[in-house]
Amino acid sequence: MSSTDWGPVIVATILFIMLSPGLLFQLPSRARVMEFGNMATSGIAILVHSILFFCILTILVIAIGIHIHAA
Repeated sequence: MSSTDWGPVIVATILFIMLSPGLLFQLPSRARVMEFGNMATSGIAILVHSILFFCILTILVIAIGIHIHAA
């Protein structure tokens, strides 16, 4: 029986929730450089948050090597 690596799935899900533009913070915002919890977004903010998501996910999964194995 083979075990499944759930590390990348769990890390990606948590990062997706935390880095949703406007949920916790938005970088850049419409009026300032950064706003917290405004629930409004723009195309540039989506692009910035996507790049942040990819970079942090790559660092955590590939460079650090987070692995969670389920039987």
